[in-house]
Amino acid sequence: MNLKWRLSSANALAVLVPVGFTVLVALACLFLYGQLSGSGGLWSNYQKMAEAHSVVLSSEKSILQAAPEAVEKAAFQQHLQDNLAGIGGEVVIVKNGEPLFSSRSFGKIAIAKLLEAGKAASAAGPAEAASAAGPVEAGGIDYEVRQVNLRFRDGSQGSVLLLTPFDQAVPALGAFLLLLGASFAVSFLAMNLWVSFRFSRSILSPLSHLRQTAAEISRGNLDCRIAEEGDEEIQALCRDLERMRIKLKDSVHTRMQYEDNRKMLISSISHDLQTPVTSIKGYVEGILDGVANTPAKQEKYLQTIHVKAEQIDQMIEDLLLYAKLDLHQVPFNFEKTDAEDYLRDCIEENEAELARRQIEITLQTDLAQRRELLLDRERMKRVLVNVLDNACKYMNKTPGKITFILRETPASTIVEVRDNGAGIPAQDLPRIFDRFFRSDLSGLRKNGSGLGLAIAKQIVEGHGGRIWAVGEEGVGTSIMISLPKGPVSLRPDFVRSKEAGGG
Repeated sequence: MNLKWRLSSANALAVLVPVGFTVLVALACLFLYGQLSGSGGLWSNYQKMAEAHSVVLSSEKSILQAAPEAVEKAAFQQHLQDNLAGIGGEVVIVKNGEPLFSSRSFGKIAIAKLLEAGKAASAAGPAEAASAAGPVEAGGIDYEVRQVNLRFRDGSQGSVLLLTPFDQAVPALGAFLLLLGASFAVSFLAMNLWVSFRFSRSILSPLSHLRQTAAEISRGNLDCRIAEEGDEEIQALCRDLERMRIKLKDSVHTRMQYEDNRKMLISSISHDLQTPVTSIKGYVEGILDGVANTPAKQEKYLQTIHVKAEQIDQMIEDLLLYAKLDLHQVPFNFEKTDAEDYLRDCIEENEAELARRQIEITLQTDLAQRRELLLDRERMKRVLVNVLDNACKYMNKTPGKITFILRETPASTIVEVRDNGAGIPAQDLPRIFDRFFRSDLSGLRKNGSGLGLAIAKQIVEGHGGRIWAVGEEGVGTSIMISLPKGPVSLRPDFVRSKEAGGG
């Protein structure tokens, strides 16, 4: 449920339910009063009471508006008696303490009681008259008394007592209103407590789970999943926090991988540099100790030192290039290049060296027409040289054969470099493009940085392509390079690198 809708519903329930409950209590009380009293119900008594008060007020107004001498006239007295007769009321006019007119025969004691009650009602005021004076029994009937004081024409003091039967009023009005007020207050309090409990539970329970999960994450447990629960807004918060947890977990995993790679890099560099450095130290010590005591030996030792130094230089160059490629700091300069001509040039540049190693290199093209590719010529040449170098290292046949095969698919152009060397074990094929990985074929493990194919992979991916290997141990290996046709779909990081001019 939406949190805003839940708030609105809770506020509405907190008011409407108590109001509805109070209305039901009022209806029940009215029904029960009518059933128990047999007087037509509390509402009908309210109407009778209102009618009686209206008649009394009308009569009082007539008295106050009439001249004092009119009160002594029989016609006016009959008028007052007729007004009150409809509600069962009576009229008593008193002059100097003596009854001047009475619509009903009352004794002196009864009149005295009525005068006393009338004085109390007049002193209390209209609103509190009934409660101040209370009912007065006169002639066997309980009356409420309303007194109007006046001065007769001869200066005498007098009063007009307006009497209404007490059974026409509603004695339980105050209690009824008090009951309704108490019902509303109790139901309002109870409903608010219930709404607060339900509403707070729907919010506090998910927040409590979030707090517990956050505590687990802060202790390093990034596998603690954040469940979606609660209202829509809280579920959205849970989803965002879960995405944040996943990204944090991925970043920690990536950082750990980087740390492992760093350790492996240091270990591999140390191991790979140790061999040529040890050789250089050995030959230098041989020269210093006089072991190389002839010019021929000294020249041989110096040539070996030079070769080892070049190996170290090549390893450092490969390492720096791989680091730059890995950080996408190498710009690519793409040019439209004819694929077949480019491979022929590459073959011509390496043909003499391969022939010296007794390896034959050829080009086989299966293209239906000339195909131009967007290539960084220098970088792609590094890829092909690294692939050829790897094929030469693991060539165990004489004569060796390396074939460049050029073909295409609907979406890409494929360059296959196939050799008939020792091949690569099936379990090693997916790993040969990892840095520092070298397949340990028996008797054929060669020295090198272990970065050649890893660099090739970075460069091919920088061209928007893909590189992989297929082959069979003892038969040979094929390195497949797939390059997109048309414009190169560059990775954004390579584009930024080129625009920044990084190198």
